Amino acid sequence: MGDVFEIGRNGEVIVNYCDKSGALLLKRRIEEYWRERGADVHVTLHGAGFISAMRFARTDVRSDMVDGFPPALPSQQSEAA
Repeated sequence: MGDVFEIGRNGEVIVNYCDKSGALLLKRRIEEYWRERGADVHVTLHGAGFISAMRFARTDVRSDMVDGFPPALPSQQSEAA
C-alpha cells in the first residue's frame, strides 16, 4: 500500500483516493460526514484489480446513497414514522 498523500509540483497536497489506503480514507470521511448529520450511510470497498493504465490496483468506493444523498435523510425518517 502506497502513501495516500503526495506533494505536487506547486507544493499542493494530492490525495490518491483510488488505491486501498486512499479509498479507506474516503470511506471514513463519507461515513463521518453523514453520521454528523444524523444519517446512516453504508460504504464498502471493492478491489478492482490491477489497472495497467493507472499502474496500480484500483479500489472502488461504493455506497447505498442515491444521487449523493442517503436513501432516507433524518427528516424523512421522522416524517415516515
